[in-house]
Amino acid sequence: MGTLETLKPRQCIVLCMEYNIGATDRTVRIALGSVLLLFGIAVFAEFLSFGPIVGAVGLFAGVILLGTALLNFCPIYRLIGTSTR
Repeated sequence: MGTLETLKPRQCIVLCMEYNIGATDRTVRIALGSVLLLFGIAVFAEFLSFGPIVGAVGLFAGVILLGTALLNFCPIYRLIGTSTR
């Protein structure tokens, strides 16, 4: 690898992220993200009739929540300078 000073910009994108999501926050994000993702899929599979916009919002929110939980990093937390870690 190398030190942060010797890393190329692409390497630093992943390595320079400071984890800012704690265990409870991560668990809630995984649970809620999974529910929203499944909800969105159910709407698009026409198991539920809420309309495509509601389904798309559910899919989008679910993917964002699951992604931030898996990365242990929330860019909004970084912008406002907070952490649940």
